[in-house]
Amino acid sequence: MDYAIPDLDATSRQLMNLERTKKAKMLVVDDEPDNLDLLYRTFRRDFQVLKAESGVRALEMLAAEGEVAVIISDQRMPEMKGTEFLSRTVPQFPDTMRIILTGFTDVEDLVEAINSGQVYKYITKPWDPNELKAVVQRAAETYELLKQRTEELRRSQAQMALLSTIVHTAQASASLEASLKPIAVAFGKNFQADGSLLQLVEGDRLVAPQGKYSTDGKLENWLEHDPLVKAAIATQKTQIAVNIAADASLAGVEHYTTSGVQSHLLIPVTYRQEVLAVLSLQWKQPVTLREDELMLLQLSAQQVALALTCTRYYRPVA
Repeated sequence: MDYAIPDLDATSRQLMNLERTKKAKMLVVDDEPDNLDLLYRTFRRDFQVLKAESGVRALEMLAAEGEVAVIISDQRMPEMKGTEFLSRTVPQFPDTMRIILTGFTDVEDLVEAINSGQVYKYITKPWDPNELKAVVQRAAETYELLKQRTEELRRSQAQMALLSTIVHTAQASASLEASLKPIAVAFGKNFQADGSLLQLVEGDRLVAPQGKYSTDGKLENWLEHDPLVKAAIATQKTQIAVNIAADASLAGVEHYTTSGVQSHLLIPVTYRQEVLAVLSLQWKQPVTLREDELMLLQLSAQQVALALTCTRYYRPVA
């Protein structure tokens, strides 16, 4: 059977499409049911709103639901004041924006919380809905910016670690075979793949040795039977299947069915128009890769090609 495999340019556009925007999570906390319902109705169209009638219940909800973008809490509540509740959320969720609703007589209680960064803004009661919406919108934007910068830093550190591993492997490996596994491990971990394989190529076919990585320690090598591998070697272009179950040309391929792999990315590692190896990244769920991740993959593949070339010519195969 012939498989129509799109080239990198077409698949890149597919992968670089951002995931559909999901509503950010917001938690509203107030011991008065009417206020709680009002806050819920005010923001339900723009946020996924969680409700809690006390600070204790809100902490339980955060433990179950995880991080939220914005918390709006009343200050005067039984059992636990709003400032005390919000302060308890800081260690685990430092990026969350915290807004407190308070009466004029409670302003002094907020000074320490605001100065210590535990509260983003305070709104006095009775609040103006438009003012509250504007504050929440700015808070949500600030949260997204913080998360974006944190993620950019994490990605930058991960990219440097990946490139460093490749360079170190080229310098330290005693043989070509010994260089394959650490590179496969580095790629698998960096891109959070369930499995990663780096296998040598001679001419138009796969040959031993190979390097493997998998999260569960079990990874079958079926690359020699995979249509994406054949296309990658023939075209010297990256091949991507982001949702195999929905891909009519791949859904019936036996090894995808038995392995549970739902997304597969094949990168030909080339040097001077020669395919030296193929790198396989496998996920057991559909994935979306960002533009910067695709660029990193291309850059890293070039570094791998140089590493393999140096190891091949200057050190014997084990």
